[in-house]
Amino acid sequence: MKLTYEKCGDYLIPNLISNQEPEGELRKFGRMRRQYLKEHRSGICSGLLLTRKLKEHLLAVQEQAEQRFDVLVEQMAASEGVTEQLKAADQMFWVRKMNNIQARAEEVVREEIIYCL
Repeated sequence: MKLTYEKCGDYLIPNLISNQEPEGELRKFGRMRRQYLKEHRSGICSGLLLTRKLKEHLLAVQEQAEQRFDVLVEQMAASEGVTEQLKAADQMFWVRKMNNIQARAEEVVREEIIYCL
């Protein structure tokens, strides 16, 4: 390990630069994964936290979960005939169907991605 120093008066102070955390905001699925790790897999959570890889892991899981959620919603809507024409014809029915589809897709994502190792 190579250290560099900065002279401050009569003293040499080491230039310590910590590893930067990855940029990104934790959204719904990332926060769900963090809560699951804290409550049910505390050893894994502690290990990731100590190696400074927790946020990187949470962002990766979040990205994967969001992509899977979008694909599932699109596929379920197509298979059940929830289209823009239905939205134009009966908005409340369309909203009910889409809310139902999103709830089912979220349940699948939770079981397949968030709550598994």
